[in-house]
Amino acid sequence: MNVIIIEDEKPAARLLQRKLQKLGVEAGVMLHSVEESIEWFQNNPHPELIFLDIQLSDGLSFEIFDTIAIDSAVIFTTAYDEYALRAFKLNSIDYLLKPIDEDDLELAIKKFRERLPKLPSHSLDFDQIKRMLANPLEKSYKKRFTVKMGQHLKMINIEDAECFYSENKGTYIHTTDGRNYLLECTLEQLETELDPAQFFRVSRKFIVCINAIKDIVVYTNSRLKVILPTYKEDEVIVSRERVNDFREWLN
Repeated sequence: MNVIIIEDEKPAARLLQRKLQKLGVEAGVMLHSVEESIEWFQNNPHPELIFLDIQLSDGLSFEIFDTIAIDSAVIFTTAYDEYALRAFKLNSIDYLLKPIDEDDLELAIKKFRERLPKLPSHSLDFDQIKRMLANPLEKSYKKRFTVKMGQHLKMINIEDAECFYSENKGTYIHTTDGRNYLLECTLEQLETELDPAQFFRVSRKFIVCINAIKDIVVYTNSRLKVILPTYKEDEVIVSRERVNDFREWLN
């Protein structure tokens, strides 16, 4: 994996590099400003993945993309959440707030790897990676789930899903008839398998279906509360850092 880090604070860049090394990812290039990054992209092959801070010493890193056509995937690493919506209009895989949690970093790497084409390593080239990242809607999405009920298997169509949630290390689908079924996967895996036009992960715990949203209520600390028709076990809260993206998704 060809990876670079763009971060104006050198200690922070080195810390991220060490965290990536623990995950088996080597970031051989570290850039520290908009000007330096533009010059580097003009003279070097573009990487598969960029870890990108937003506020650099000489401006916002978005200026790099305004100057250079970059097809690399991006994982944003920043102390500010107000740029999330603009970030996700680029080839963004994830948006990690500082201080970066190692579990969140690992999930972001996993998300990037899961979006790569499922091809043998000897036949995978960067053009294929770019096409996959640039055209995520070309993939097919989950249409049904098979769950075990005692000695029987039950088929659940995706149209019957009201939400998905995690609880006690398990992942569940809550259906429109008010029932819950245990799935053999994680919410992270579901994010890559569900149609993003229909499903949105509002928090670490919940993925909701747009067709099942009954009401949306302003909640504390700039968050939102989603009301679903039959799910009553817990409050479905849109986390503060996902509110802007959630509003955009609704449109």
